[in-house]
Amino acid sequence: MSDDPRQTDDEGLEPSRPPARFQPVRRWVLVDTDALAEVRRELLDEITAGDAEHQDTLEGIPKRMILVASELATNALTHGLPPTIVSLGSDGHDYLLDVADHDLSSQPRFAGQRAPGLGGFGLQIARRLSQEVGWYATGTTKHVWAVFAAQG
Repeated sequence: MSDDPRQTDDEGLEPSRPPARFQPVRRWVLVDTDALAEVRRELLDEITAGDAEHQDTLEGIPKRMILVASELATNALTHGLPPTIVSLGSDGHDYLLDVADHDLSSQPRFAGQRAPGLGGFGLQIARRLSQEVGWYATGTTKHVWAVFAAQG
């Protein structure tokens, strides 16, 4: 992405696969936004492992992951083809959040300068709140992924 603050065009995210070190932890299948509240709650339970301090305050990494999961899943549900699949992976040190949909006709794009209310900032949020973000496609599915430190 250009460092030029006057960037006016949306810009693509280069395709890349996530690091291979992650093992599956949990997976959610969504067909509409009604299920997002449950996914956020269950994702929080998984990443805090019942740690009441983090659940009550939503500090640090859990807060960032919940926000990014919500943004990416909403994008997939709004602009992709169902079902949307949200997956959580872990290597014991970091988390991998993967959001997939079945629309292979489009690529994820960073929003350029847009008027307030026009949206399109989910990838910007993911990039700013995660350690790494990327996307790739298989024969049937488009994936957007982000890596987060388990502590922070």
